[in-house]
Amino acid sequence: MTDTHVPHPHIARRKTQGVVTTADEHVGFNGWLAALITRSFGSMWAFYVLVLWMFAWMFLASVGFSIFKFDQYPFTFLLFLSNLVQLWALPVLAVGQQVLSRASDRRALQTYQDTEAVLELTDQMHVLIKTNNKLTNQIHDLIEVNNGLTAEIHKAIATPKT
Repeated sequence: MTDTHVPHPHIARRKTQGVVTTADEHVGFNGWLAALITRSFGSMWAFYVLVLWMFAWMFLASVGFSIFKFDQYPFTFLLFLSNLVQLWALPVLAVGQQVLSRASDRRALQTYQDTEAVLELTDQMHVLIKTNNKLTNQIHDLIEVNNGLTAEIHKAIATPKT
């Protein structure tokens, strides 16, 4: 066993590498835009906007307001527009999910390597603790021998010689 600590090689790499983020992914403009749309479109605010848009369209069409009066119940044109949004959004969301999952996979690998380094350090700590316990027991045994010898010396000094 050596007296110097040798850190796990991953610790040095981790210091230079930093945390993996989606922004670090080099995906070009299209990948960046797809990830942005995926994050935005996948939010509750996007859901609220879409629901509000649908209800507003249906209300305005039902009361016969200006350009909406041609799309009466069952709101065929609204359904057509909704389908177009879905058709356009599907490939963009798929690319965005691919970009986001790549960053997620890199973070998972980084977490695995961090855990591996921690486990190795924990194993080294167990070895050190066992060695420390062994040395502590040896010291305890030597103290017991020393106490026994000291008691014999005191006994020999206290006993008068005849």
